[in-house]
Amino acid sequence: MARVTFSLLDQEGNPVPAYTFTTQMCNFSVNKSQGYENFIRRVDLERSGHLTDDSFSVGCYVVVTKEAAASSTAVAPPPPSDMHLHYGHLLSSKQYTDVEFLVGGETFLAHRLVLAARSPVFMAELFPLMNEVTAAEEVVQIDDMEAQAFKALLTFIYTDTLPEFNQHEDDDEMTMIQRLLVAADKYKLQRLKLTCENKLCRHIDIGSVATILVLADKYHCEGLREACFEFLSSSATLSVVVETDGFLYLTQTCPAVLKDLISNIVAHQLERTDPFSVNK
Repeated sequence: MARVTFSLLDQEGNPVPAYTFTTQMCNFSVNKSQGYENFIRRVDLERSGHLTDDSFSVGCYVVVTKEAAASSTAVAPPPPSDMHLHYGHLLSSKQYTDVEFLVGGETFLAHRLVLAARSPVFMAELFPLMNEVTAAEEVVQIDDMEAQAFKALLTFIYTDTLPEFNQHEDDDEMTMIQRLLVAADKYKLQRLKLTCENKLCRHIDIGSVATILVLADKYHCEGLREACFEFLSSSATLSVVVETDGFLYLTQTCPAVLKDLISNIVAHQLERTDPFSVNK
C-alpha cells in the first residue's frame, strides 16, 4: 500500500503548494499507475514563473506503508503536515508582502503579520500602536546583521526549519549559526536560539571553544556555556586552548567567565580525586 504526492517544483526545487496533489492510499498490485490528468493548465504554467527555457520540474514522492488497509472503503490517514510548504511558498513568491527590509545592501520582502506572530520584537516594531496600523508597505533598515543571516532568519520564521548552509560560499556553517543565534536573541525566537545552541555544541573544538564561550556568555546560553566548560575540563585540552588567539580574546572581554572556568576546572579535579585517600 502506498500514497503518491505529485508537486510542481519552483526554480529552487521546492514544491509549489498550489500544485501539490496527494492520492488516496492505493494498492499498486491492483492499480498499476497513479496520476492526475489535469495537473496544471498550459496557460497557468506559463504564467506561474516556474517555466524556464521551455522546461519545468515535477517531483514525485511515494510513501509506502507496511500496514494494509482494513478494507477498500477505509478512510486513509491524513498526510504529514505541509503547512511549512505553504508559508515557505508565501515567502518565496513575494505575494501580498507589506514590509521591506534593507539588509547588507540587499532587499527582502515579507509579511508583517507572519513576522509579528512569530516574534514579539517584530510585533513591537511593526505594530507599535494598533490604531496606527496601515496597509501601506513599510521599509525597515537593519544595519546590525548580514544579508545571508537575515535570509536564513526569514526562512526559519516562515518554515520553522533552517536552510542548507552549504549554499553560502563566503561563510562556513558555524559562522552562519553564530550569526543566527545573535539574530534569534535579538528577535526573541527561543526555538531558533536553542537550535543554534545545539548545533554549536557539535562544533566545539580547540580552535572554536573560546569564541563559542564568549558568545554563550554574552547571549545567556547556559547549555552551550556548560558544554564549553565540559570540553575545557581536561587540563591537557586547556593547555592547548590557552595558546590560541580566541582564548586571549576571552580573557580580555569576559574576565568573569574566566573565573567561572577556573572554578569549574577545580570542581572537576576534586570530583576525580578521593579527598580521603591520604587517610586510608
